[in-house]
This record gives sequence, C-alpha cells and structure tokens, in this order.
Amino acid sequence: MKTIQITIDEPLLDEVDRLTSELRINRSAFFRDAAQRALKRRRIAALEEQHRRGYTGTPQLQEEVEEWLPEQSWED
Repeated sequence: MKTIQITIDEPLLDEVDRLTSELRINRSAFFRDAAQRALKRRRIAALEEQHRRGYTGTPQLQEEVEEWLPEQSWED
C-alpha cells in the first residue's frame, strides 16, 4: 500500500469521521472503499454506454424480438 495526502473540507471530514466511528473502520478503509465504488460505477457506466451505442448502431429486428414477447406475459 502507498500512503497519500489529500485535502478535504472540514464539514465533509466531520461527516466521514462520524460515519467511520459508527462503522468502526478507519479513514483509510473508508476512502479506499469510496474510491473502489467510484471506479466500479465508472466502469459500469462505460459498459452501459458501449451497450447503448451497440444497439443504436445495430437495432434488433422485429423477428428477433417477437419470439420473446410471450415471455413478458405476467399471468395471474
């Protein structure tokens, strides 16, 4: 692991400190988790955008969709 130094405003740090105390974790663990979650959200957003562009460039044909229409039926 590598030690880094960051700048953060005090009200935000106070919130982080309250939460880390409640969760019984340290600041480092909190910020590692926050960074990992942010990176994961960014990867997922990039994949979703790639998926959207793929379907925009090559939309599904009606016959591809029709075979799955019965699967959408929610019977009582």
